[in-house]
Amino acid sequence: MIRRGTGRDVTGLLQDFGHELPTKPGPPTKEKEPRLFRSALGRGNPRRGAGWAASMKPPVASYRMTSDQAAVVWPWLAGPGLPPTGALMGMDAQSGGKFYADPVGWVRDDNIPVTNHNIFSMGKPGVGKSGTTKAFALRMLCFRHYKTFVPGDPKDEYERLCRFLGVEPIAIGPGLAARINPLDFGPLINGWEDLPRAEAHKRAQVVFGRWLTLLGGLVGSQRVGGAPVPFGPNEQAVCQAALEDLTGWSEGATQLRVTTIPHLWAALDEPSPALVNTCRYATQQEFMDGTRLLRNALLQLVKGRLSGLFDTETTVEIDWNAPIQSLSLSRLDALGDEAVGIALTCVNSWGRGMRELAAREDVRIVIRDEAWRQFRLGVDAIKSFDADLRFSRGKGDEGGDIQFAVMHKPSDLLSVGDQGSQAAMIAKDLLELADVKILHGQKPSVAGELDEMLGLGPVAKDLITGWAMQDKGRAVWSIGDRIHQVSTLLHPIERQLTWTQPVAEAG
Repeated sequence: MIRRGTGRDVTGLLQDFGHELPTKPGPPTKEKEPRLFRSALGRGNPRRGAGWAASMKPPVASYRMTSDQAAVVWPWLAGPGLPPTGALMGMDAQSGGKFYADPVGWVRDDNIPVTNHNIFSMGKPGVGKSGTTKAFALRMLCFRHYKTFVPGDPKDEYERLCRFLGVEPIAIGPGLAARINPLDFGPLINGWEDLPRAEAHKRAQVVFGRWLTLLGGLVGSQRVGGAPVPFGPNEQAVCQAALEDLTGWSEGATQLRVTTIPHLWAALDEPSPALVNTCRYATQQEFMDGTRLLRNALLQLVKGRLSGLFDTETTVEIDWNAPIQSLSLSRLDALGDEAVGIALTCVNSWGRGMRELAAREDVRIVIRDEAWRQFRLGVDAIKSFDADLRFSRGKGDEGGDIQFAVMHKPSDLLSVGDQGSQAAMIAKDLLELADVKILHGQKPSVAGELDEMLGLGPVAKDLITGWAMQDKGRAVWSIGDRIHQVSTLLHPIERQLTWTQPVAEAG
């Protein structure tokens, strides 16, 4: 007889016959994380440096989200910064670190969304555009191969900087000795007699192409009943035929002759039978009738307000080894915005010609101040400016000129013609030729135009109308599709050199 409680259960019975029932797994054991801070009391020793806290479990809210969601909740999280190369401009308010500007280096870096190194700087007067521009040019001089060229300084803003660097600016104006021939060959004429035929043809195409673009801008700046003088295929063909004859290219000369705008006008005003025939006119009178507007427009350039400034051979010598060179145009200010715009078109084209054979490692910062005056001349002047941006020498890691255009607002680009016109569309497309935009403080209406043209977004728009207006030198740097909130910091000496107003005498 088996007493209660002493018998085998089912598990034991089955084990006697060699069967094992599966066991139910128990709850997993949790390993305790090692304590980083140990103290004798639960909340630490109540003394300084002992880890004491007022409560054991302070209320802390925890969230889990993706990285793209985090940018919405905390929009001021700083992304990857730019490499510390180039000119140290100031502080990046978003990251709290230093901000370096290196447009050519950005083009070389595949991680930065920049494909060209041209710069557009915009901002209302008095917000620090000139200070930022001059500080960039001055600080880049500290790096090998970088120099500055100002092909047209309408307000003498760069004279103080030039003299500080030991360079006397070149003044152009009525009664002065300096002369610029916009139809100058530049260095492409060097060694012409020894050039292979293919190279000579290549250089000739570059020279005549630059001249025709310039002439289009100059002729188109003249008006007939409010409409610009046309410079279409017929006018281009006539001018090119005359220029080829004047320089000796049409006759295969081994040494080309220097020509000027008065020479071109005289050749069209008294055309030779060969020129009439080359241009496919039946008679000389038909040639005169067909080129009347073109000749009258050129005559205004020869005998108009700018007479004697851009109609003779070049008399200035540019030292391209100097750290900076500037052509001062302030003496033309009394002649009006149109005259200054024409002068800017001439010196910019001449400057581009002078840079045709620049060495790859020779990087020039070409400052295009008061660019809006050139835009007002019409569509052909816009095309000339467009050509300067497109043909900046060098590609990527091969160097090249940095075109630095300074203006007030985006309407400077849109006011060149009616909305939707060819001039307005070309001017608007200029922004695509500069991957770097420095956007200083603006009024809300102007910031709205910038947002519409560049797609900045509400954050950048608010910075331009708010934060950037609160102090000089503040700007939103748009580098490709990246936005940086930068405050340019100037040394006291730089403030004296970059200040655009007369400096008060200490007394």
